[in-house]
Amino acid sequence: MNPDDLPPVAPDVLADAVEQLSARLRKKLDAATAACAEHAVPAADGSVTVRFGEDAVVTLHPDPLGTVTRPEQALCTCLLAPRCLHRAAVLCAAPIADAERAGAAGEAEGTDHGPVAAPADGVPTAAAGETRTAGGAPEPGTATGAAAPGREASEPGTGAVTPSSASASEPPLSDPSAPVGPTAGQVRAAEALWAAGAEALAAGVTAGGAVVQAELLRAAHTVRLAGLPRAEAAALRVVRGLRSARQRGQGQRLGDLADAFRELLAGAALLMSGAAGAAAAGSTRRAYEQGGSLRVFGLCREPVLSATGYGGVATHLVGQDGSLYSVSDVRPGGLARARGAGTASVALGGAVLDHADLARGGLRIVGATVSADGRLGAGRGVSATPLRGVHWSEEPAAALFARPVREAMAAALDGLAQGQGGGEAGLLGCDVEVVGAAGEYVVARVAGDGPLLRLRPAHPHPELPHADNLRRIARYPGVLLRVLGRPDPDRAATLRPLAVGSVPGAAHTLRLPDAWLGRADLGYDRLQGAHFPRESPESAHRGPVTAGPDPLADAPLWRVRRLLETGVAGGRRAVAEAGRGADAAGLPAPLHRAGLGGAARLAADLAAEADRRPRDAFGRLTDASSDGYARAWLASAVHLAAAERSLVVASWS
Repeated sequence: MNPDDLPPVAPDVLADAVEQLSARLRKKLDAATAACAEHAVPAADGSVTVRFGEDAVVTLHPDPLGTVTRPEQALCTCLLAPRCLHRAAVLCAAPIADAERAGAAGEAEGTDHGPVAAPADGVPTAAAGETRTAGGAPEPGTATGAAAPGREASEPGTGAVTPSSASASEPPLSDPSAPVGPTAGQVRAAEALWAAGAEALAAGVTAGGAVVQAELLRAAHTVRLAGLPRAEAAALRVVRGLRSARQRGQGQRLGDLADAFRELLAGAALLMSGAAGAAAAGSTRRAYEQGGSLRVFGLCREPVLSATGYGGVATHLVGQDGSLYSVSDVRPGGLARARGAGTASVALGGAVLDHADLARGGLRIVGATVSADGRLGAGRGVSATPLRGVHWSEEPAAALFARPVREAMAAALDGLAQGQGGGEAGLLGCDVEVVGAAGEYVVARVAGDGPLLRLRPAHPHPELPHADNLRRIARYPGVLLRVLGRPDPDRAATLRPLAVGSVPGAAHTLRLPDAWLGRADLGYDRLQGAHFPRESPESAHRGPVTAGPDPLADAPLWRVRRLLETGVAGGRRAVAEAGRGADAAGLPAPLHRAGLGGAARLAADLAAEADRRPRDAFGRLTDASSDGYARAWLASAVHLAAAERSLVVASWS
């Protein structure tokens, strides 16, 4: 039986079980956990039993939602129970339950992950956020850029109820009259989370076993009780990342776990400072507010596919004032659900149309309810009437393509940094001329002597038409396209197109059916040869195709990232060894030559702090705290993220 087939366990239940173990039993916990899931046997009543020899049987009795949320739901027949190794091992082997108990009706919104993005290794991950990783997609109340597209994908927020069916009349959880900054209790909870995160970082993946994870889960439960769901989500993301890395999960990248640690420590440090705003706390549920009457027009559809088995569609819309909105429908079903949801009915205010019609049509909505990230809700008082759709060349859609590309890209990334869009960069539109294929991406130049862009599939899954459509586009150099997609915040001058359309007035552009309203959704429609001009223009590129310089790849910042990831993998000791090894001498010089003196200094400080282990005359540590090391690691990680983001923005010039 796969460990993921065990019922999810609430973080506080697991933390309590580990805390009750003696020091001797804690040393045996990781070994006991590794083998127990193979002996799990499900029963007809929903319980799961795990046998340890002849005298010990652990039984998990999940609640009706399939989650172990109370200590008495985990029983063992041995004499030491409940303070026994068997019970703790089974709980450690089980998945960690979502903050709000995954699958709870009316709560879990599958598209909290955002549409799935493609990480560097090609493994589909939810954006994580995460958020955007198979172990790092965004969690409720978070604003990642995990995870990833992403965004996080075994993270919370993927339930059977779609955003459009969530209760729109529910009031926000936060009190507008409450103080803006964190309370004293929240500061104390953040301090506990920082301490647990620092110890986990110092341990690294190699030593970050069940005991270290339990301390993080204890801290996560503490910040949850203190009303800090965003901090709790960050802690759960780190724990899931540690688990996946120790199990060598295919969907886990070391860089994603490093980003999760950065998010956890940075959020805890901000809360500890007492200067955090109300947004730093996050919220456990998406709050829908009254938006009055709206007229919205479809832009495109986007398949949503989560690594946790959820699938669906998000239809993007634009309001008369240029504001962006979305209507989502994500439920269990995986790939089949994602493919079929493109023509599923829209459950919004009684409107009789499906997502395909909405993507090329419009709605007049009375009593609209809108979340902070533009999700349209479906409360009892919402009513909607279909409207005629608009071409991308008509207002208000045309404004998306009139903005200078670098300005639009910077705005999209700013929205990501501020936690808008569910952990994904905002939409960006531009006109491009196709140059050709270069490796795994299509090279195109922004119209008007703009920069060269790399067009990559919004989702690499072979059963979705994104990649096939881009391959066909690459066969027609010189063709002009109007593109709507998401800029990739982690790659230089990279755009992930969601839809393409004809360029008004251009001779060599797409020739799409009238029913498509001049555009094609790359995740659902399939481009054919008849949709392209028969002859290429004389100006079309004929020679080998290159994407031009990549300032992010050319910069020596990868050396800093390698040092940070070394710390995540091997802990403080690995960073200290790297600081004393042959690579240490070669680290600062390339950074200084590239004008990255700040990165060089911070990396040197990190290596020095990792190696600082003061001892007394008897060889005993006089300062065993990991606080200084965590601060040095965080300073270097935050600087690296800012430097890489600056290079990405510059590549769009």
